[in-house]
Amino acid sequence: MDGVRRAGRALWRVARHEWTLVVVASLPLAAALTWPTLRDPAGTLPQDTGDPTLQAWQVAWGGHALRTEPAHLWHSNTFFPEPYTYAYSDTLLGFAPFALIGEGPVAAVVRYNLLYVLVHALAFVGAYALSRQLGAGRAGAAVAGASFAYAPWKLAQAGHLHVLSIGGVALALAMLARGHGWSLRHGYRPDRVRPGWAGAGWAVAAWQVTLGFGVGLPFAYVLGLLGLAVAGAYGVTWWRRRSRPAVPRGLLLVDLAGVTGFAGVSLLMAAPYLEVVARHPAGRRTAAQVAMFSPPARGFLTAPPESWLWGERHGAARAALGFPGEMTLLPGVVLIGLAVAGLVFSAWRVWQRVALAAGVLVSLALAAGTSFGDGDPGYLTLMRHLPGWDALRTPGRLVLWTTLLLGVLAAGALTVREPPPAVAGRGDWRRSARVALVLPALLVLAEGVNRTPHVPVPAQPVALRGVAGPVLVLPLGGIRDYHVMLWSTDGFPSTVNGLASFTPDSQQRIRAAGTGFPDAGAVAYLRAAGVRTVVLLPRYATGTPWQGAAARPVDGLGIHRERVGDAVVYHLDRAS
Repeated sequence: MDGVRRAGRALWRVARHEWTLVVVASLPLAAALTWPTLRDPAGTLPQDTGDPTLQAWQVAWGGHALRTEPAHLWHSNTFFPEPYTYAYSDTLLGFAPFALIGEGPVAAVVRYNLLYVLVHALAFVGAYALSRQLGAGRAGAAVAGASFAYAPWKLAQAGHLHVLSIGGVALALAMLARGHGWSLRHGYRPDRVRPGWAGAGWAVAAWQVTLGFGVGLPFAYVLGLLGLAVAGAYGVTWWRRRSRPAVPRGLLLVDLAGVTGFAGVSLLMAAPYLEVVARHPAGRRTAAQVAMFSPPARGFLTAPPESWLWGERHGAARAALGFPGEMTLLPGVVLIGLAVAGLVFSAWRVWQRVALAAGVLVSLALAAGTSFGDGDPGYLTLMRHLPGWDALRTPGRLVLWTTLLLGVLAAGALTVREPPPAVAGRGDWRRSARVALVLPALLVLAEGVNRTPHVPVPAQPVALRGVAGPVLVLPLGGIRDYHVMLWSTDGFPSTVNGLASFTPDSQQRIRAAGTGFPDAGAVAYLRAAGVRTVVLLPRYATGTPWQGAAARPVDGLGIHRERVGDAVVYHLDRAS
């Protein structure tokens, strides 16, 4: 019985622990602030049926490849016959384990929606943990977590799961700081060093990179800068004291292994992208593309239309932006106000506040792209000199770092210090302060309330259920190719269809040759290219070169045509 009681007490301590409560609370909070995502997770998608269908396919393909042919991971079933097609955009590969369960388009959509909710919860937990490790109180950490997870600018990114998946950034930094025994309030404390936490931090950082370089690449450079800063601090200590700072050997070994593993994962992820650029120079980002997506200064004070609180109020400001989807970058009015207050009074030291404010300004300058001093010095400078930076075309997304730093500044302002001696004995002081400090977190969350549209998922045509590949689905091109990619999760047949920021030469040739399908020239070209099945979807063909193609004769072409549901299927390897 004593053992049972001890186990019960241990479980109770775990259940009521701060971190358990934060993780558990983050889940219903995420469900509420992303609602109505979970109302119909199999039938709707947040924002639109563009990028969400692409990313539902990406996660599904990652799991399928790991389960069947890991060696062919980067050679996906789309853009046939091109190789390395999984690297045509950020892959979300780190979510592939979720795709080991369930198959087909419906499972892919449900999986996407669950991840959409979970990444918000992870962002809250990560920023909360980081702020607590730096020395903030619970109320301040709650504000940092709420702002990082539910900042108004993130509502414009509801269709970009790879942009919303930023929780690993804050969580890795929290774990690394904890492992190294460091915080803003107390500095370095050797007795608080925990090599295991440092190892976990490096693992989470590597996982974050596998979700995509749009977030992962700047994160890698931030880790590099932090590493240089730590090395510099040790160097200054050695110079002043003429003695080497005491660093636990275990921590050094963990850091060595962690850096090696992180670099190894990053290089493995980068290799296929470098191959894609070598094969398709058109896939390289240009300064003109960066300029197109660079937000003006007012963009950082403008909310997207999906914001319940600010959406309508900022309508006129949005109308003046060239690309509102990437230029409505408001971190939050309440957050900005709290961060400004944190410059005046805070648990952080003055120099720390100044450093955080400088970080905010630098991140804003970089997020502005070419709008800040034409980007040079600035974003374009990094494009020229930092490896991989030229793959990033949307500078505004760097506002995630602005949001995180503002959250840390705000957390310092809301961290209650010890009361004055005159009131130290009054038990109500702390209780009243805690109650009062709940309000800022609630106000931050209010700015994160969404009115994001949730649209019906395009139904998979009957003709594409179990279709034999290689297959071409017509009409070809446009957002419908994203839908074809989602539908292809039913068995993952090789398919010509696919959509990315550039068009491979092979697909351009197929588009040109297949415009007259089913004429003799198109049939001959597709057959020579290896295509065995063509599925025509007449209801989507209006206004395209394939309008009326279903009625065109196929006599003498050596193909077999049949109607399946509302589609027409052409078998190029079988005669009528």
